[in-house]
Amino acid sequence: MEEPRRSLSRGSLRTRAALWLACPVLLTAPPAAPAGLAQPRTAIVRVIVTDEQRQAVAGAAVDAGGVSGTTDAVGHARLAVSPGLATVRVTAPGFLPLGASLEVAADREAVLEVALVREVTAEEEVIVSATRTNARLVDQPTRVEVLGREEIEEKMLMTPGDIVMMLNEMGGLRVQATAPSLGAASVRIQGMRGRHTRFLADGLPLFGQQVGGLGLLQIPPMDLGQVEVIKGVASALYGAGAMGGVINLLTRRPGPDPVREILVNQSTAGASDVVAFLASGGGRGWSGTLLASGHRQSPNDRDGDGWADLARYERGVVRPRVFWDDGAGRSLYLTAGVTVESREGGTLAGERLAATGLPYTEALDTRRADVGASGQFLLGGAYVVTARTAAASQGHEHVFGEVLERDRHDTFFGEVAVRGAAGAHTWVAGAALERDGYDARDVPDVSYTHWVPGLFAQDDVTVAPWLSLSLSGRLDVHSDYGAFLSPRVSALVRSGDWTSRLSIGRGFFGPTPLTEETEAAGLTRLAVPAPLEVEQGTSLSVDLTRELGAASVTATAFASRVEHPVRVRREGGFALVNLEDPATTVGLELLGTWRQPPWVVTGSYTHVRAQERDRGRLVDTELTPRHSAGIVGMIESEAAGRLGVELYVTGTQRVEANPRRQTTEPYVILGVLAERRFGRWSLFANGENLTDVRQSRWEPLLRNERAPDGRWTVDAWAPLDGRVINGGVRLGF
Repeated sequence: MEEPRRSLSRGSLRTRAALWLACPVLLTAPPAAPAGLAQPRTAIVRVIVTDEQRQAVAGAAVDAGGVSGTTDAVGHARLAVSPGLATVRVTAPGFLPLGASLEVAADREAVLEVALVREVTAEEEVIVSATRTNARLVDQPTRVEVLGREEIEEKMLMTPGDIVMMLNEMGGLRVQATAPSLGAASVRIQGMRGRHTRFLADGLPLFGQQVGGLGLLQIPPMDLGQVEVIKGVASALYGAGAMGGVINLLTRRPGPDPVREILVNQSTAGASDVVAFLASGGGRGWSGTLLASGHRQSPNDRDGDGWADLARYERGVVRPRVFWDDGAGRSLYLTAGVTVESREGGTLAGERLAATGLPYTEALDTRRADVGASGQFLLGGAYVVTARTAAASQGHEHVFGEVLERDRHDTFFGEVAVRGAAGAHTWVAGAALERDGYDARDVPDVSYTHWVPGLFAQDDVTVAPWLSLSLSGRLDVHSDYGAFLSPRVSALVRSGDWTSRLSIGRGFFGPTPLTEETEAAGLTRLAVPAPLEVEQGTSLSVDLTRELGAASVTATAFASRVEHPVRVRREGGFALVNLEDPATTVGLELLGTWRQPPWVVTGSYTHVRAQERDRGRLVDTELTPRHSAGIVGMIESEAAGRLGVELYVTGTQRVEANPRRQTTEPYVILGVLAERRFGRWSLFANGENLTDVRQSRWEPLLRNERAPDGRWTVDAWAPLDGRVINGGVRLGF
C-alpha cells in the first residue's frame, strides 16, 4: 500500500505559520499512556523540510508528539510516535516556525512535506511603486534602491530645507553643483548627465520634465516616507526623460493617529528653517497631509574675496495632499503645491569685482505652482485601472549682471493604465501624453513646445521559484524628433542567500537648450550652430547580493552608451552641439550593510569611468570623480535618540574652462549627527564637513577675466561653504 503523504502548499503556508505562532496551546503533545498499560505500538513520521525554492533545509528542529529530531543534510527527519493524531512543529533559524497535524497508523510510515517561509525583514516588507506592478522590493526583477523613512529623517536633520544631501549620500548618485553663484545643482546617476534623470513625486512629474538647477533645493524632505531609485535607462517605464534613471519621492501616508510636527533649524552659515507637517484622517476613507515651510539664507563670503560663496535666499513652500481609499480597490490622491523663492548672489553689498571695479549681481526669482491627481478602481473584479495626471507652471526672472532673462516653463502629463494577473504573469498596459513648453521671453529663439504621446506595456513573469523576468517596452512619438521604441529586460535569480539581477534597456532624450551649463550662464550668449539630434542611450547592469545574517553585500557592474551626446563647448565660445562619437560609462558599485539593532553600519564605494570624445580627444566627463567612497555608522534608540558618524571620500575630477587647473584635488568630509529625544520633542545638532573642506583653499572661485559664456566663476568641484554646524528642535504634538 502506498504510504500516506501530506504536503503543505505555499499558498497556505503563512496562514498556518501565523496560527501556530498565535495559538501555542495547540502545540502541546498528546497525553502519555497511563502507567501499567501495555506499551502501544508505534508509527513513523518522516518529515521532509525545504525552503520556498524547494531547497533542503538541514538542521531544522522537528517535534512530533513530544519526540524531537533534527533534519539531516537532505532535509529529512524520521521520528517514532504514538499512532493517531500527530502534531508536528518545525523550526529553523531564519525561517518562520510551522506546525501541522496528521493521522498516522500503527506500524506504518507517514510522510509530511514542509516548505518553510523565510522570516520577513523590514526590507522585504517594502512595496515598490516605481516599477508599476506594486510588488515587494525583494521580488522585483528590476533593481530598485530604496531609502526608508528612518534614513530620510537622518538627512532631514542635516538639511531640513532640501533633498540634496539625502540624494548625494546614496551610492552611485552624485549631486553636482551647476551654478556656484546661486547654489543650483543636478543629480547624476552612475555618471550620466543630470538632464537624463527623471524626478517623480508619488509617480507624478510634479516638478516638470527636467528637475535641474534649483529644483532640488526647493523640496523639503519632511513629508517624504520613501525614496525609490532606478538606475540606468528607464525610458520603457517613464518615457524620454528617464534615460539615466528615475527618482520617485513617495509621500508619508496618514496613519490611524494624527501627526503634528514642527522642526526649527539654525546653522552657523546663516541658514534658518521652519518646517511643519500635519497628517490626519477624516473618516470614511478620507485623510490628508499638509506641508508648510519657510527658509532663508544670509549671504556668506567664506574666503573674504567680496563674492558670496553662499547666495542669499528666502523661500516658502506649501503643499496639501488629500487621500481617499474605500478599502475595496478604489482610491484617489490629490495634491497641489506652491513655491516662491528669491535668490541673489554675486558681489556683496558695497563690494566690486577686482577685474572691472564694478559690482556684479546674479539673481533668480522663482514662482512655481503644480497640481496632480491619481486614482484607481477595479474593473470586473480582476483588473486594476489607474489614471494619473499632473500640470506644473514655473516662472523665472534671472539676472546675470547686465543681462535679464525671463522665462516660463509649463508641463502637462496624463496617463491611463490597466494592470492584471494571469497565472505567473503580472502585466500592465497603458497610454500616456506629455507636453513640455518653454517660453523664453528675452531669448525667443530658444523657446520650444514638445508633445510626446506614448504607448507602453510590461509583463512580470515568475518562470520558476528561482527565476523572475520583467519585459517592458514603450513607443513614444516626439513632435520634433519622431518615433522611438524603448525596450527593457530585467531578470531576477535567487538561490538561498544569493540574489542576482540583470537589466538591459534602451531609451532616448529629446535635447533642449536647458543644460547644466546654461543653468549657470544663461541663454543669451548660447549658440546652436546646427539642429540638434536626439540622444539615444543603452545601459546594462548586473548585480550580485549575498545575505549574511545581519549583513548584506551587493556588487553592481554597469555600463552605458549614449549616441549623439549633446555637449556645451565653452572653449573660445558658448555653443550647444552633438558630438560625433558616443559617450560611454563603465563602473562598479559596492555596498555593504550591517544591521544589528540598535547599530547600523553602511559602507559604499563607486568607480565610474565616464568618457567623451570631442574634436579627436578622448577625455573623462567633467566633474565626475572616478573614485568615491563612504561609510556611515548609526546607533539609535526609539526612546533616547540617535548618534551617527559619516565619512565620505571624493577622488580627483577633470574640470574644463578653468584657467588654473585641469584636474581637481581629492578630499575627505567628516560629519557627526546627534539627536536627543524627550518624549514628544527632541533636540538635534549636526556637524557637517568637520574637515572644513573648501574649494577656495586650493584656488579662488572667481576668475581673473570673464569667460566666453559670461560667467565670472569657475565650476564648483568641492564644497564652497566649509565647516557648518546646525541644530534645532523638533516638536511632535
